[in-house]
Amino acid sequence: MNFADSEVVASILIKAGHRIVDSLDDADCVLINTCAIRDNAEQRVRHRVRELQAQQQRHRLHIGVLGCMAERLQSQLMVEEENVSFVMGPDTYRRLPEVLENLTASANSKFEIQNSKFSTETYADIQPVRLGGNGISAYISIMRGCQNYCSYCVVPYTRGRERSRDPQTIVDEARTLCEQGYKEVTLLGQNVNSYRWKDEAGQTVGFPELMERVALVSPQLRVRFATSHPKDLSDELLQVMARHDNICRCIHLPVQSGNNRMLKLMNRHYTVEWYLDRVAAIRRYLPDCSITTDVIAGFCSETEEEHQDTLRLFRQVGYDYAYMFKYSLRPDTYAAKHLTDDIPDEVKTRRLEEIIALQGEIALENNRREVGRTYEVLVEGTSRRSKEQLFGRNSQNKVLVFDRGNAKPGDYVQVKVTDCTAATLLGELVIG
Repeated sequence: MNFADSEVVASILIKAGHRIVDSLDDADCVLINTCAIRDNAEQRVRHRVRELQAQQQRHRLHIGVLGCMAERLQSQLMVEEENVSFVMGPDTYRRLPEVLENLTASANSKFEIQNSKFSTETYADIQPVRLGGNGISAYISIMRGCQNYCSYCVVPYTRGRERSRDPQTIVDEARTLCEQGYKEVTLLGQNVNSYRWKDEAGQTVGFPELMERVALVSPQLRVRFATSHPKDLSDELLQVMARHDNICRCIHLPVQSGNNRMLKLMNRHYTVEWYLDRVAAIRRYLPDCSITTDVIAGFCSETEEEHQDTLRLFRQVGYDYAYMFKYSLRPDTYAAKHLTDDIPDEVKTRRLEEIIALQGEIALENNRREVGRTYEVLVEGTSRRSKEQLFGRNSQNKVLVFDRGNAKPGDYVQVKVTDCTAATLLGELVIG
């Protein structure tokens, strides 16, 4: 989401006459686009801001902090990090040219531009500038904000309530990318399943219909999406996916915990039983679909048995990949105000390590079953280990590494899996 936002920011500034430079020595302004989802992310931002002080001593350099951390801390951040010139929340980027103009005119100005929590901003009319990409895959933001109010999550307080983009602007962006040679797009939202657009005539478009419209742009354009909320994952969406081969067979379905008391405390709006029903529906409609997830270890008051419930769920679902974290208290959330962060850090760490170890075993077991199968792979680039090898991803979003032969980035090739690790499939090109 932040990467997609940065591409919107670049478009706004370039249109206003600014240019992106390759070297910090040539920069008049550095923009740091931030995340507030975990404390570790915010600490990295502060470290980066302080690193830039040395550069500021050599020449005049403005530092702007954008995004969720800027919205969460606002003026506090400018006081604590004295070398920050301005902060701007995620819905205020159209004002960037104005802010930079004012900074240029005044040697000592500092600016704080606050978000409106009830903003209708979607940046639907802005064609993002694709930054540092491979010219093969691109992100398309289809909606902004979130109103699920999971008790641990700061996003609704930094990005506001859900609002969806006009579906035609999304389809047009996908078509433009396809015409420019891109082979894959990922539709982005905090909860894409709740995408809903209503036009002036009262006609509505939901996420399944939007997915179908984007898939119909071209059979050669792969379509992915992130992130799904389990409470909104419908059979209708799965049926649309089953009808279109170019909609990738991979669903990211964050579970967060395998225990119902924890899920209720997290305000996740589903039970373990509901979640497993959605997994069963995925398997029914899309037998070859990979499922990935997010999980939190050591949430408030989590018992050892509840932690074991999460491990049991991991074994039951058999995830192909997981983003695994120990609980990090975020200010202003329901959990920060009403729950006690009472799990010792060493217990959180141990539980997280157990989840990571189990997921490694499951991923390796899953990948071993792939040996002997052949997949269509979209080539993305050269392997980091050898210039003689390429890498790409299959529809299931698994990375395959193989000898390059005559293939090149952007090609669709057939690759037979010959070996694997827990993270990567190794294979050989199928010729002819």
